Amino acid sequence: MRLLDSYLSEYQESHQNPVNVKLHNVCVPAIMWSILALLTTFSVGPFFGAALPISSLLLAASIVFYALIAKLRTVIAMVLIGAVMIHSAQMIPMVRYVSIAVFVVAWIGQFYGHKVEGKKPSFFKDLLFLLIGPIWVLKKFAPNLVASRVAKPVA
Repeated sequence: MRLLDSYLSEYQESHQNPVNVKLHNVCVPAIMWSILALLTTFSVGPFFGAALPISSLLLAASIVFYALIAKLRTVIAMVLIGAVMIHSAQMIPMVRYVSIAVFVVAWIGQFYGHKVEGKKPSFFKDLLFLLIGPIWVLKKFAPNLVASRVAKPVA
């Protein structure tokens, strides 16, 4: 499996245009929030007497992926960001409708940015880039929180 630096480097290749970068800095977190917010409205269970929101399951699966490719500080940052997004969704009236609207508008922004860039979105090549986008944005605002795991030497 590749490490975070490799994913970020490849992601960066199709995100050079300043308009595209600015749109991604807004739209990637908006898409992440909209997906988590929508999935807070659906649950599975009950487990031990309580239903588990599907957003929590998605966040947990994402965190497992991040733990495989990134250092602990990056994983913790993504846990906290995801938890804040999930919690914030509970404060939004009619969150299903709001999250769908945010999702649609943010994807329009993303695709417009790639039209300006003249390059296809990275996730067309590999769906894992949908999980790399949020870390790429985080690196812009908090570069010290983003670090790849250390590659193990090949014997």
